Amino acid sequence: MIAACIPTARFRRLAAALLAVVGLCGCHSIDFYDTSLEGPVALEMEPPRELSMASLPAYRIEPPDVLQLEMLKQVPLPPYRAEAYDVLQIQVVGTFMDAPIYDYYMVEAEGTVNLGPSYGTVRVIGMTIAEIRESITRHLSQILARPEVSVQLARSAGSQPIAGEYLVGPDGTVNLRQYGLVSVAGKTVAEAKAAIEKHLAQYFDSPEVSLTVLAYNSKVFYIITEGAGLGDNFVRVPITGNETVLDALSNVGGLSQLSSTNVYIARPAPGGFGCEQILPVDYIAITRGGSPATNYQMMPDDRLFIAQNETIALTNFIGRLTGPAERLLGITSLSASTIRSLQTTGRNYNRNRY
Repeated sequence: MIAACIPTARFRRLAAALLAVVGLCGCHSIDFYDTSLEGPVALEMEPPRELSMASLPAYRIEPPDVLQLEMLKQVPLPPYRAEAYDVLQIQVVGTFMDAPIYDYYMVEAEGTVNLGPSYGTVRVIGMTIAEIRESITRHLSQILARPEVSVQLARSAGSQPIAGEYLVGPDGTVNLRQYGLVSVAGKTVAEAKAAIEKHLAQYFDSPEVSLTVLAYNSKVFYIITEGAGLGDNFVRVPITGNETVLDALSNVGGLSQLSSTNVYIARPAPGGFGCEQILPVDYIAITRGGSPATNYQMMPDDRLFIAQNETIALTNFIGRLTGPAERLLGITSLSASTIRSLQTTGRNYNRNRY
């Protein structure tokens, strides 16, 4: 009995020592959860929603945007020499009362302007505006006492119109036809306007243009509909800055028969940062309940993902697995039926049956 009690006594002493160590050290729990995450998100980090939409940054022109260009001031560089079919605005003081000269006159093919039956024609082709004024003054001085002549170029026939729609090419330029190419990729509308005016300054005196983006084709978001095992569907939608999740869903006609109500936005970050955002969408709340909380504003390059209906996906999966076997059994059954039919043909099989 004494020998049997020795291990028990040692065990008791060891247990008492362990309890003493634990009592001295205290009991501490380990929690890996960061309680700072429980605080509210900073206002500037909140994603924009239906009732708190944000303005997008200044639009940067990229291919294949379409630009609308209007020429507000198109005056050729001096000294401009008149050409056939130019239009001159001529005003003369001191003319006959019944035959004023105050109108627009076209330079005819012969290189002259016709001032009317009372004054005749004056040759002006190849002359500058100052030379045209002196030539008309000399001509009218033979008819009038002291004519005072004013001449302005109203329209140049040799200047091709610039106004129109321009597609930004794959190389980031717009083709202004006879005036050459201008690079506009990566520029805002104001910067592109300044670049075009600077380029046209080679041909015109202080040109002024009006530039607008007619079609916003380069900034888009994507709608991805999972196809329940039958292939996903992708839709590319140009963005104008005012689209929400509901607007995006309307572009694909809402949820399909293969879709579930599991919808979310995958918002990318620059490559290598690893801080992409996943914004879950409460489909029932934003549709039936009219809640704007998860009706987020769509941003360029967003992916609106519509998950599949798992029941339908499972059914399709089983169908793909059993499909080959069903076809094989069908072929086997059809072959056996054909063989039996051929064996009984011509033997009066049915006639001799009772």
